[in-house]
Amino acid sequence: MTRKLFFIIAITVILCIGCTMIPKYNRPESPVPETWPEGPAYGETQGESTAPLAGDLGWRDFFTDPRLQKLIDIALENNRDLRVAALNVERTRAMYRIARSELLPIINANAGGSREEVPASTFGDIGWDLGSIMMERYDVNVGINSWEIDFFGRIRSLKQRALEEYFATEEARRSAQILLISEIANAWLALAADQENLDLAHATLETRQAAYNLIRRRYEVGLATELELRQVQTQVDAARVDAAKFAELVAMDENALNFLAGTSVPEKLYPRSLTGIGPMQPIFAGTPSDVLLNRPDILQAERALKAAYANIGAARAVFFPRISLTTAYGTASDELGNLFEAGTRTWNIGSQATLPIFDPRIWSALKVTKVEREIALTQYERTIQAAFREVADALAQKGTLGDQMAAQKSLVEATAEAYRLSQMRYEKGTDIYLNVLDAQRSLYAAQQGLISIRLADLANQVRLYAVMGGGGDPALAGNDNGPGAKKNALD
Repeated sequence: MTRKLFFIIAITVILCIGCTMIPKYNRPESPVPETWPEGPAYGETQGESTAPLAGDLGWRDFFTDPRLQKLIDIALENNRDLRVAALNVERTRAMYRIARSELLPIINANAGGSREEVPASTFGDIGWDLGSIMMERYDVNVGINSWEIDFFGRIRSLKQRALEEYFATEEARRSAQILLISEIANAWLALAADQENLDLAHATLETRQAAYNLIRRRYEVGLATELELRQVQTQVDAARVDAAKFAELVAMDENALNFLAGTSVPEKLYPRSLTGIGPMQPIFAGTPSDVLLNRPDILQAERALKAAYANIGAARAVFFPRISLTTAYGTASDELGNLFEAGTRTWNIGSQATLPIFDPRIWSALKVTKVEREIALTQYERTIQAAFREVADALAQKGTLGDQMAAQKSLVEATAEAYRLSQMRYEKGTDIYLNVLDAQRSLYAAQQGLISIRLADLANQVRLYAVMGGGGDPALAGNDNGPGAKKNALD
């Protein structure tokens, strides 16, 4: 027993100090500039350095409106796409545990019995004829059927690949959460804008209907022409069309929210207008390396690259011998009743080494893993470039929306005053009603334009927060020593 214990300890020490043939990983250089683009379109897009980075700001801190916070809570709990992403994490975690368990011996208990009659002649010429011999054997043993001792790190490399794939699915789940939160916020804002447009259409319809009633009475007494009456009627009908169109859009926005939330959204969580929405917290643009390399989709691509490195290690290890161990310890007897009597102990230990001498497949397999690494590297770099463009576009929009908002507000004020003056001139009889209608159309279009710019401004804030990596779980932000992901994987 002492020798067996020493043997087991020796094997354990060998496994603990075993190395792998995984190439050393160094994070590739970022294929994008070190600073964000600059120019007239960007303005002061960097923000205040005292503001937090998007990835460090939780979504509850960024979205301050309690209705939106409650809606996001509902979506995170019920959205089916996010649930599938979480289940994918659970699946890859289980697959990692399977790969990890390959390092440990599998101990099985076996019991068997056999009874066989064979001709005595099979034992050779023994000088007399015994006819046939009845043979019985019963045994019970505990042992290791076949355990590959990972001298060259093949199993460790496969385990590392499975771990990186697990981390990649965790980053995919974070990406799905960020996407869901941004889609919920955008759908909620779109509902607010369409509801505000619907209210504006109803108000405009009431104003135009009142004007139509007035012109009709004037027409009936001969103070207005039929042309003026028909012109006003076209404006009433146009407002009715807009009211019906925005009523449809509001219903579709509500349906979209219900779909994203995964359940029926309470009506009390619906916004009535953009102006009544709580402000979002400012964020700091940082530098590309600060922001982009912590985005979950980029971390996911990097995990895939690390998994490709681990796969190369496993392919290299195939060129070396594979050593396996078989052991058993138990009892055997020719009679079932004597199976556990003294003197029936049995044990065996064996090993086997397999070395590929001529197998062209292993060379091709190694080439495949190296090509897969290049593919993963290219995809990683492309993901960074796409992320850089997304952030740059959002910063460019942010840099121009302020000017657009100021100009549109001024346009609304100017057209409102023009409409008021046209109405006064018509009532005094110094102008035709067609000019009033033109001013009214211009005011309505300017008001709709202001709603559109307000929506674009709020949506841009949401987009900037999302493309900079905000909305995930900061505690699980994809490093090997994070307090969440690796601990969960190893549990």
